[in-house]
Amino acid sequence: MRIWIKQIIWFFLVCSVSAQVQEEVNPPSNIKTIIFKGPTEDQFPVIKLGEPMTLEFDDLTANEQDYYYKIIHCDYDWTPSQLLKSQYLVGMDNQRIIDYENSYTTLQPYSNYRLTIPNENVRLRATGNYVLEIYNMAGDLQFSRRFVVYKDLVQVGGVIRRSRDFDFLNEKQVVQFSINTAGFPVVNPKKEIKVAIIQNHFWPTALYNIAPQFTLGQELIYRYDKETGFFGGNEFLNFDTKDLRTTNFAISRIELTDLYHHYLFENTFRNNQEYTFFPDINGDFVVRTLQGEDVSREAEYTKVHFSLPYTNEIGLDNVYVIGKFNNYTIEEENKMTFNEDEGRMELVLPIKQGFYNYKYVIEREDGSIDLNTVSGNFHFTENNYLILVYYRDFGEIFDSIIGIGSVNSRNITN
Repeated sequence: MRIWIKQIIWFFLVCSVSAQVQEEVNPPSNIKTIIFKGPTEDQFPVIKLGEPMTLEFDDLTANEQDYYYKIIHCDYDWTPSQLLKSQYLVGMDNQRIIDYENSYTTLQPYSNYRLTIPNENVRLRATGNYVLEIYNMAGDLQFSRRFVVYKDLVQVGGVIRRSRDFDFLNEKQVVQFSINTAGFPVVNPKKEIKVAIIQNHFWPTALYNIAPQFTLGQELIYRYDKETGFFGGNEFLNFDTKDLRTTNFAISRIELTDLYHHYLFENTFRNNQEYTFFPDINGDFVVRTLQGEDVSREAEYTKVHFSLPYTNEIGLDNVYVIGKFNNYTIEEENKMTFNEDEGRMELVLPIKQGFYNYKYVIEREDGSIDLNTVSGNFHFTENNYLILVYYRDFGEIFDSIIGIGSVNSRNITN
């Protein structure tokens, strides 16, 4: 009887663990500059089944330690699917990353690791949501990143419109789209089809569980206003450290001590300013250097100094610097400190040479994250939106992705 009870308890423990949402895990402080992309330059792989994707990262300990990778297939809600590994992988994961080299002529030594999938050991055989996990030689999870795999079975088209909600008329953008299922059998679209909408590949603000308003022939129509609205935010701030010796529009001065130090000009609050278009890459970054040809192992790590005036709008709340370069993380490493003598918030981060987008966000006392108080919120802001179309037929045990759509707010209409 006791054994039977223990087996039941163990079964429910396993089920509860396996049902956990697979959030992205950020790395320890020695792992930096995680680059993860497919055939496009966007650092979130959205790949057609069979296309390659590449992961690259640096280990600042530079001791050539071993790292291993695992691949997890997930359902629409990012919980692990019921598929066996043999059902979504051809070959075996949990393999060592064998492609790595040490940095060359840099003040900050590091080991650069690179992984390409598919490779001789493994390739993907199913579409859907995936999580790539990286482990050290002791079996400890170092970090994880999401990616999606799709097939072009349906066509997705969309536009960006200004919100009709008078409370957010000048602040929100609305994604309106349609899904053409011609040639793909859909019997009950409200049950079989699900969509997710992601702004600038930023998952915390993604929208889910949006049903089609109506069907028009073989088209599913989504012409919502409030339900598919996003805050526009503002264009990201940026800096470029590709040259170790010359300042530019964002960098006030450069110093050399243990490493190069790039001091950025003090930023300002933009929430009370008029919107100004300034081209950005929607939070992303690109590693580059003028001091070498192999950017993966010749680019330097420099200490970048950020500063922001202290105001009553911040109060006792915490201020962070985020961007794709740190996966928009809210952690102690990128938390600003108050310089009482200068009356401003400051932060120093070691960042590999290149062009970077970033923004300031506030963690309120209640634990909520305020994304736009410092930068401002405008419906004019250029943002990219990814629409993922998921499908699960009656009796299936996983959610596949049968189409994607991409729209940009550059041509927003009323």
